[in-house]
Amino acid sequence: MKHTLSLLLLFVVTTLSAQTKKAQPIFKDGEAQTVPAFANAEDWIRHDLFVETTFDTDGDGKMDRMHVDVTRPKQTETEGLKLPVVYASSPYYSGVASGGNELFWDVKHELGEAAPADHVHPEVTHRSQRPIISNSEVKKWVPLGYIVVHSCSPGTGLSQGSPTVGGENESLAPKAVIDWLNGRAKGYTEATGGEEVKAYWTTGKVGMTGTSYNGTLPLAAATTGVEGLEAIIPIAPNTSYYHYYRSNGLVRSPGGYLGEDLDVLYDFIHSGAEDKRARNNRVVRDTEMKNGIDRITGDYNDFWASRDYLNHMGPMKAALLMSHGFNDWNVMPEHSYRIYAKAKEMGLSTQVYYHQNGHGGPPPMKMMNRWFTRYLHGVENDVENDAEAWIVRERDDPQKPTAYDDYPNPKAEDVTLYPTAGAPGHGRLGLFQTRTRKQETITDNYSFKAAALADAEFTEHRLMYVLPTLKEDLHLSGTPQVSVRMSANKARANLSVYLVSLPWEEGRRTVITDNLITRSWADFRNHKDLRKEKDVKPGEFVNVSFDLMPDDQIIRAGQQIGLMIFASDKEFTLWPQPGTQVTVDLSGTSISLPVVGGREALERALPAGGDN
Repeated sequence: MKHTLSLLLLFVVTTLSAQTKKAQPIFKDGEAQTVPAFANAEDWIRHDLFVETTFDTDGDGKMDRMHVDVTRPKQTETEGLKLPVVYASSPYYSGVASGGNELFWDVKHELGEAAPADHVHPEVTHRSQRPIISNSEVKKWVPLGYIVVHSCSPGTGLSQGSPTVGGENESLAPKAVIDWLNGRAKGYTEATGGEEVKAYWTTGKVGMTGTSYNGTLPLAAATTGVEGLEAIIPIAPNTSYYHYYRSNGLVRSPGGYLGEDLDVLYDFIHSGAEDKRARNNRVVRDTEMKNGIDRITGDYNDFWASRDYLNHMGPMKAALLMSHGFNDWNVMPEHSYRIYAKAKEMGLSTQVYYHQNGHGGPPPMKMMNRWFTRYLHGVENDVENDAEAWIVRERDDPQKPTAYDDYPNPKAEDVTLYPTAGAPGHGRLGLFQTRTRKQETITDNYSFKAAALADAEFTEHRLMYVLPTLKEDLHLSGTPQVSVRMSANKARANLSVYLVSLPWEEGRRTVITDNLITRSWADFRNHKDLRKEKDVKPGEFVNVSFDLMPDDQIIRAGQQIGLMIFASDKEFTLWPQPGTQVTVDLSGTSISLPVVGGREALERALPAGGDN
């Protein structure tokens, strides 16, 4: 009888102990695991609030408040559990403008002249619900032991203020939210007045992530040096609005959005309070932006410099895991590389993940999990000693990147190639510079897309210089640099440069990397200074040197690497009247390729005598 009572007592005690055991995050192999007690969405606590900032950008005399939502496991209320935060902020959560081409600037006009007419400025239909702003990160992170927070950017949704598209308030807004999570700023139940809300349920450690504009904002917050922001995972972030809307002094649209500019994006996201929009438009869009964007010259200026996050990285302390696609022609791959390289130089903990596809594309969940596990939960999983660069090789699964010591590949060396004449057909590229002074001329015509020019055997609208057919694969890793000695028969001309892989078979293959290697654009009037154009007389030759977009690509045996030079790019540049003559002096023209294995690897990949 005593034995039976003892067993019964043991069962009761064990059961009560199991019932009273508090839920905690679980870790295995350096990664947070799903916690069953956190996984039931019906048990989550969801609420919203308004965080007061340190700025007033809608001019009403009161500090702007940002609309914030919170999703957290019930144990943060019932058991006193404190958890770190995964935070995402966006200007898109509450609706964007609708419309067609009328929303964009007309690109069909002469260079150096204003567009023939202003574009349409739409009114965004506001849609915002309380308490939930977004569900974008909730299912991914809450079951793993995180609280998820979202916020609307200034002047969007229920957040007060004005959009500035890269202005200071877009950095200070997420900073204010992180300050609130750490008890340094105040939150309220309402946009005006209301009761104070405190974040008693968090450890104060915050990680931010997001894609595109939503990936820009984690970097914007990190550049403030705000305490508590431990790690960021920007995915395809726009890190400089100049680099997004201009290229080496040239007015250039982001891929897929011909005629977009900073003021167009402002209109697209301006979903905030209707009664504040007229004032915001007058002060921000029609004054500050109108005076700053300069679609006439395309020059770099203080307005653009203030919207370049590379210039503001000094205070940054957050660990950086950067993600981007090498074939992203919307937010181009230079955006991520320039920040990654600077963060490394600053001694910050860094990793980079590159894939071969287009816009967007997060790192594998395993990488993201390890990153936040290390820096938000403080689990010593040795992630800082993992490979620094992870690159998805051609035709590989994006979830299975190849590890490299760094990006660019440390084994890459610059190899300079020189063109020899061949217009209107194909000239040659080789390792030795031609001794013959030779000039070749093209006629600008925006009517032809770059793909058509690359595919053409003969055309007067582009110059093409090719290496012999590769007999071995050739690995490029880094940033090609081009130098073009050129003149034009007019004072202004577009300059577009592509590195391609021939034969051009776009549409007949499914892999994005088969033909386009990389590209870039420039204004030859800015050959000395991005901040100020230099007048160039018709027929006067100047040397234009600039970087193409960074890349990491293996060019397959059987292909030819080609350097294509042309003027207006139908999908990216302004469209001046066809007919401008652009002349290239081959004796002053070259391209430097970052070849893994250097010159020896290139010579090995070429047929005998192919380096001439």
